[in-house]
Formats: sequence, structure tokens, C-alpha cells
Amino acid sequence: MSEVATQFNRGIPPLGNLLASTQQIVDTELRPLTVDIDLEGLYPESVMKSLGREGVFMQHLPAVRGDSKTDLGAAIQTMATVSHECMSTGFAIWCQDTCAWYLQNAANPVVRDNWIGKVGTGEVLAGTGMSNTMKAFAGIEPLRLKGKRVDGGYVVNGNLPWVSNLGEGHVFGTLFEVEGSGGRSVMALVDCDSEGFSLRLSAHFMALEGTRTFACIFEDVFIPDEMIIDDDGAAFLKRVRTGLVLLQFGMGVGNIQSCIDISRGVEPLLGHVNAFLDDRPDELQEELDDAVEAVLALAEEPYETSDEYFREILELRLAAGEMALRASQSAMLHTGAKGYLRTAPAQRKLRESYFVAIVTPAIKHLRKELESFAQAA
Repeated sequence: MSEVATQFNRGIPPLGNLLASTQQIVDTELRPLTVDIDLEGLYPESVMKSLGREGVFMQHLPAVRGDSKTDLGAAIQTMATVSHECMSTGFAIWCQDTCAWYLQNAANPVVRDNWIGKVGTGEVLAGTGMSNTMKAFAGIEPLRLKGKRVDGGYVVNGNLPWVSNLGEGHVFGTLFEVEGSGGRSVMALVDCDSEGFSLRLSAHFMALEGTRTFACIFEDVFIPDEMIIDDDGAAFLKRVRTGLVLLQFGMGVGNIQSCIDISRGVEPLLGHVNAFLDDRPDELQEELDDAVEAVLALAEEPYETSDEYFREILELRLAAGEMALRASQSAMLHTGAKGYLRTAPAQRKLRESYFVAIVTPAIKHLRKELESFAQAA
């Protein structure tokens, strides 16, 4: 079992069992596909379905768990276990978990009750189209989707450049501005099979290629009232932002731990000369363990909406992006020339780490938000 799985096992039997079964899926189903996911753009749909059946996507969903518990920490930990092997699959899990989080927090019980069970179990695979929304609310770019109120719902037009974990039969959550409303926005669940909606493959990426990332084109797409998550998009975003960003730590922690493990793996052969490098594995491990402890503590209050609480999360999220870059560079330098091989884990982790640093909220976005908090203090 990888270190990322064992370090998270806090001695709680249900969580320990879940992490063990997640690791088994990684070992038997995911690992044989990792290189094809990375280099050929294979989408790991069968792995996602297996993880859904195991309960990986429902840990933070009281409506699916059947109890009152919101175990965001377990969701982060299972995502990290998968991301340790393949962050493309880890990112797909984040998309799935985040869409389910929108449904868990929906103001409209109809959309929640109709869809959360399907998304939470992986019966329906799902994405999140909120990168533009988060940038818009941070003053970085305008909202790209516009909706017009009509009888029984909204007609939406516009496009989102990159949304992931999509395909036929998939759904995703996104936000649009209502025309003539003075800036009011609405959060909705979009069915990829809707009339007027299309997916366009507009780019190929150096990493995270196996994530079914498309441009989403809305041409008079009707979104009925039963698919509206919240009529107040701004209030909804503030309500879900804690969970949305905290869940991203699953990707970062998995990537960083994998880089540490790669550096440790070459110590028997290269330790005598790697001793002269910066960011040695034991140093990074101590730093990561401290960050994980802080993240899991924050994850115990997933419904906290205060700016001060969110500022702490953003500071940790920024640290995770910066640490991923350091850890992946360290893994490459510790590995040496073998890290340049086309299938070498070290160079894959290096490419993945840049995604931790640029996925919304990116390092520059985080620094901008933190500066805004500082100026408001």
C-alpha cells in the first residue's frame, strides 16, 4: 500500500476500509491504464464507475450516506490516494465530488433529490463548470453565460472554454447571469444531452489529457426550473466555496506525496549525491504532514462561510500549489536522466504539478484574493 494511503488511516475502521478498497482499485484497475491515460488521453470511465460503487464519491454527502455526517476529510483522502497514482483520474474525482457538493447544498430540493444519488454513486458522471464563475467573482473576467427567463425555466447562451469530466449522459454544475436583472446570477445543473448544447474538443494538453475536457457551447439551451440549483448564484458560491476549494487538496496531496516517494525510491542508488540537493524527501514529508493536518482540521467545518475561515483555506491552497512545484522539481532532480523517459513517473508528476498550480483558483488568483482580504482588513 502506498504511503499516501497509510498516512491518512487515522484508525477509524470505516475510513481505513474505504482507503484500502480505494487503493485496491488503484493497484488492480488504474495502474495498468496510467500511461495510456497520460499519453493517449484514455478516459478512465471504468475506474470511475468502480470508485463510485465503492462509495468514494458520497463521503461528503449526507443526502446519499443516509446519516447526518459530512466527511469532507474522507473525500479528500480517497482523492489523494488515487491522485498519488494518476492525477488525471484524481481530477475527474474532484469534478465528480464538486458537482455532488453543489447538489448537496442546493436551495432547490427537486434537483437535489433527482440527481444527488446518481452523481454520488457514480451512476451518472459529472463535471463542474465554475472556473469562469470564480474568476468573474474575483474580477478577473466576465461571466460567459447569459440566461433569459422564459416560462418554466431559462434559455441560456454562451460558451465555457474548458470543462472536464464530460460526455454523453454526463451532467455538470455552472452559473449564468440573468439578462436584464442588474447582475443577478443563477446556479444550474446542465444535462450534456440537452438540445442546443454541444461539446467541442478545442485543444490537446501536455497533461491531464484523459479527463474529457471540452469547450461547452450553449445555443438557446433550455434549462427547466427543476434543474435550477439556486436562484441566487452569489449566495450559493459563498455557501459552497469552502468545500469546493478544500476538495482540491486531494489532488495536491496525492501529487506531492508521489513526488516524495519517487525521490525516496532512488535513494539506495543515488542518495550519496542527492544529499546535495534542496527539498529533500524527509523535509518535504514533514511539511506535507503539517499541511495535511491543517487541511483535515478545516475540513471538519465544511459549511463555515466566514471570510476569515476562507482566507485560511486560500493560504493553505496557495501553499499546496507552491509545494507541488517544489516537490515535482525535486523528484526530477533526484531521479536524474531516467526521469526524462517518456513513461517515467517523475516527468509525469512534474507536468501534473503545474496543474495543481494553475487550476482555478491558480496561484496568481489566490494571491489576488489574499491581497483583497488584506486590504479589507
